[in-house]
Amino acid sequence: MSTIVVSDNLKEIVLAFLKKNRKADLITTYLYFLEKKHHIKPVLFAREKTIYQSQEDLIRRLEEQGKLWRETEIKIQFGQQSVNDQTKKIYICPHTGKVFGDNTHPNPQDAIYDWVSKCPENTERLNGLRVKRFFVTEDHEVIKNYIVKRKEPMTKIVFSSAVTGKLFNSKNAVIEDFIKNQLKTLELVEVPNQNRYQIEEHFLSFIQTQLDDSKISAFVEAVSEIKEFAPYLNQWLESATDEES
Repeated sequence: MSTIVVSDNLKEIVLAFLKKNRKADLITTYLYFLEKKHHIKPVLFAREKTIYQSQEDLIRRLEEQGKLWRETEIKIQFGQQSVNDQTKKIYICPHTGKVFGDNTHPNPQDAIYDWVSKCPENTERLNGLRVKRFFVTEDHEVIKNYIVKRKEPMTKIVFSSAVTGKLFNSKNAVIEDFIKNQLKTLELVEVPNQNRYQIEEHFLSFIQTQLDDSKISAFVEAVSEIKEFAPYLNQWLESATDEES
């Protein structure tokens, strides 16, 4: 027969569980014991409809298969030019030098009117209202004075989620989002009898091995030597007798 050792720490953990769940049957208690002994923290990956032994196990598998994150290169553009080599006409604010080009703004004349009407530096008034005065030029020599060379675009490596496609600054951020939005934690007792989801094959094999009658009997034998379990053992035996009857 298999031998199971219940350490003092596990004894206290299981007894605390039984005090909170006084009607817990033998199998429920045994599965709780296994969960704590083997540090099992089942998670459901809903997208795959599969239950894994732990989020660490699932994340390791997905990373090994390249199914969790991907490196992606993006370009970062610095600002938009108000005037460039193709600009033929510009509108200039006389108070700030703000400029709108005919080929860089969809409505440059409307934009300059709006700008000077709200410009804090515009102190010109007519009948109490700001004077909407501005300059216009089509002189290329004047226009080229307003051309400011933009900084070259910068490339940066970021990480995209292989599950959702969203971009993140780091792998850790991808993983955190995955844990938060894609996984649901379960208790081991919920796993064996559910039929909505499949169980990852190694985890399923573990459960089937541990639910062997000889291992359950070994657990009963181990706790029978601990006096604090006596009331619960009697309860389990009575329940088993009732079921046989």
